[in-house]
Amino acid sequence: MSRPSEPAGKAAGSAGGPSRPRAILVVVVCAQMLIWLDTSVLNVAVTTLADPDRGLGATPAELEWVASAYTLMFAGTLFAGGALADRFGPRATLLAGLTLFGVASAAGAFATGPAWLVVARAFMGVGSALLMPATLSVVVQSTPPDRRTRAIAIWSASSGLGVAVGPVAGGALLSHFWWGSVFLVNVPIVALCLAAVVAVVPELKGPGRQVLDLRGLALSVLGLGGVVYGIIEFGNGQAWNGPHVLLPLLLGGALLAVFVAGQRSSPAPSLDLRLFAQPGFAAGSVVLLIVFMALAGHLFYAAFYLQGPRGLSPADAGTVMIAAAVGIVLGSQASPASSRLLSARWTVAAGILATAATYVGYLWFDGRTPILVVAALLWVQGFGMGLVGTPVTALMMSAVPSRLAGAGSAVNSVTRQVGGTLGVALAGSILSGVYRERMADAPLPGGPKGLPPDAEEQARTSAEAARSLADSLRLPELAATADRAYLDAMYAATFWTAVLAFVGLVVCVVGLRERASRPQGLPEGRQEPREARDDHAETA
Repeated sequence: MSRPSEPAGKAAGSAGGPSRPRAILVVVVCAQMLIWLDTSVLNVAVTTLADPDRGLGATPAELEWVASAYTLMFAGTLFAGGALADRFGPRATLLAGLTLFGVASAAGAFATGPAWLVVARAFMGVGSALLMPATLSVVVQSTPPDRRTRAIAIWSASSGLGVAVGPVAGGALLSHFWWGSVFLVNVPIVALCLAAVVAVVPELKGPGRQVLDLRGLALSVLGLGGVVYGIIEFGNGQAWNGPHVLLPLLLGGALLAVFVAGQRSSPAPSLDLRLFAQPGFAAGSVVLLIVFMALAGHLFYAAFYLQGPRGLSPADAGTVMIAAAVGIVLGSQASPASSRLLSARWTVAAGILATAATYVGYLWFDGRTPILVVAALLWVQGFGMGLVGTPVTALMMSAVPSRLAGAGSAVNSVTRQVGGTLGVALAGSILSGVYRERMADAPLPGGPKGLPPDAEEQARTSAEAARSLADSLRLPELAATADRAYLDAMYAATFWTAVLAFVGLVVCVVGLRERASRPQGLPEGRQEPREARDDHAETA
């Protein structure tokens, strides 16, 4: 029989005085940054990976799978990561996630082809799925109640730090080293994080479940994996009713339905579904799903815009992205005060409105848009996302007992990752479809005899392929034609991104109206101190 843990605030206080929670927070924020660092680095490296001379010569479909394999495994195994953190403790799960992430990063750095890199990225996704719920669980359990909201704000701001460091570091590495350096750089960071976790983060295991719900974990992994796989295939241009999309969606949905039914009757559920009976938790999940869907779709086409029609190098594009990172950090830090002044509901609404306005601004972008204008919109976008993430996360976690912090963190993370996958799939489908349509009607320059058939097909496949072909054949007119087609595709994608953001705004205003409290019927277990619940409710 396991011994009940002390309340989070008491455990934190006894772990070494007031300075100990701060040290723990620094360590978990650094570990959390790895996820955002890797994602933002990849956005800068996509054009290099597509280059047959400097990279792997990856096709557009292969590039999407380099990104999507990570997302597929990340989203598919997040519930498992949260359950493992609750069962074995967040410290052990954090160490396992860091180790797997570091080993997979080293393997990806020395990949000899796109397929190898896709496999390495998949294992990096599993490592991240172990890492992310564990970090938020550590924050919730180790921070005294009166400082928990601020700690969650700092945890949320880690995404901004990762977004800031990733593109700049990636651009610098690509300018001086081979493409694999953007993955190899993770290894020393992982080593430092492992040493810090061992030295600073204490055991924070709650009462725990005596039996791990292996059947539920398997169903959640296979179900989420099937759904995300279908979404990714749709984003790669497959027909929505074709076997590559419809079958995995139906099979994944059926497995998730069995998972949900089993969780209702399980004595030791991986995910207590009664959390969703709490309006704040349910509405917060939907808001995060939608806003991250819009954000991921926007970042997908924005990265190609900066290095395509706008003509920036990877290093310069990374430098511009610092504006978004600074905005995220400042917005995250401003959100607790704004929530006390305006309420969490209207703080989140203001953040969503700000990001939606920046998406609309891209409808006027072209190849000559001043960089200062781009940077200003990125800053506003980042600030808006900072206002959204912290209040919604605090509201959701206030509905979760500390003993289920891993499971609650997993839901928070799953909504972000599934939303991101949906956003990339939607943006990718729109970009690909509109680009091909515009290029099909455009005359392609190629001298008196025109382009060879295989080169013409390459140019009509993607703007990156067309620009590479234009450079090799010295046909600047071909690059200009591809840029015009890409801009039309970007306008179509940004229109639907803005629509998504406004839908999220409606859900926020309608759904985020009640203060968070423990859902009726949720097993008591080890409850948080009254001060902790009040602290969360103030933010919510």
